[in-house]
Amino acid sequence: MAQTVILRGPEQRSLARQMIDRAPQDAVVRISEATRSNQQNAKLWAMLSDISRAKPDGRTHTPEVWKALFMHALGHETRFEMGLSGEPFPIGFRSSHLTVRQMADLITFIAEYGDRHCVVWSEPQDERASA
Repeated sequence: MAQTVILRGPEQRSLARQMIDRAPQDAVVRISEATRSNQQNAKLWAMLSDISRAKPDGRTHTPEVWKALFMHALGHETRFEMGLSGEPFPIGFRSSHLTVRQMADLITFIAEYGDRHCVVWSEPQDERASA
C-alpha cells in the first residue's frame, strides 16, 4: 500500500523513518518538493484569463496559449506543433508538475508582465501577492 507523508516537522520525519525501517524488500521511496496547490492553480487561470481578455500588444491568445508562453519564458519545457489548419499550438507543458515555489515564480512573472501591460486584474492586488 502506498503512503504519503508531508515532512512538516520532526514528528512527520520520524514517521517517515519508521515507515522506511518497516518497508518490504525492493520498496521504492520518492522524496520531492510539493507540487502546486489548488489555490495557486485557480489564481493562475484567473490571471491567464485576465491577460487573454486584455489582449496586451494586440496579442489575441487563449489562456492555454498564454500559459505555454509564460512557462516557456521561464525556461519550462514547452513545445509548439503545427495544427491541421497550419496554426501553431502548444503541447507538452504541465503546470501540475511545478513545485509550489516554481508556481509562485510563474504567478509573479505573469503579474509583472500584466502590470507592465496595464492588465485589469479580476482579483485584488493583496490576493495576487499571496501566491
